[in-house]
Amino acid sequence: MSIIQKLKNLNLDPDTMVTLKYSEGTDVFVHNETEVETAMAETDVISTTAELLATPGLKLYSAWGNSEVLGELRSADLLEDYERGEGDFSEYLTETINDNFYDVEIIEYSTEKYDHKRGFCTLSVDFRAKVSDLVSASPWLGCWTVSVPTENGTLTLE
Repeated sequence: MSIIQKLKNLNLDPDTMVTLKYSEGTDVFVHNETEVETAMAETDVISTTAELLATPGLKLYSAWGNSEVLGELRSADLLEDYERGEGDFSEYLTETINDNFYDVEIIEYSTEKYDHKRGFCTLSVDFRAKVSDLVSASPWLGCWTVSVPTENGTLTLE
C-alpha cells in the first residue's frame, strides 16, 4: 500500500501538516574541503527534492518556516529564467538548486570526519505539507519518510 493510500486511510483533518524527510550520504575526502560538492554529485538528494518540488498542486513548506519553498525561490529570482512548457521543470529545479546550493538553503548538510583525510557527508531535506495537498497531488513518496501527528502520537510512514 502506498504512503498516499495510508494517509487517506487515516481520515485526518485535511489541514494536518505532514513532515517529509529524505537524506542520503556518501564517503568523501575532507582534506580538500569538497565534501559537500562530492555529496551533491554522488547522491540523488537534489534531483529527488526537485522532483517533489515540481509536483503540480503540491505546496511544500520549509521545516523551519511558514513560507512555501517555491515561493522563496521565486522571490529570490531563481525561477525567472524558466518558461512554462519549455523543458522539464524538475530538471530546471535540479540545475537551479545545484548552481545555488548555498543560497537556496533547502538542503542541509553535515559531515562526520573519520580522520584528517576521510569522512562521510550527509545531505538532508525536511519539508512540511498539508495532508489534503499530498493526497490530491499524489506524488511518489517511496524514498521519503513521512510523519504525521495523530491522537496517539506521531506516526511515521516509510
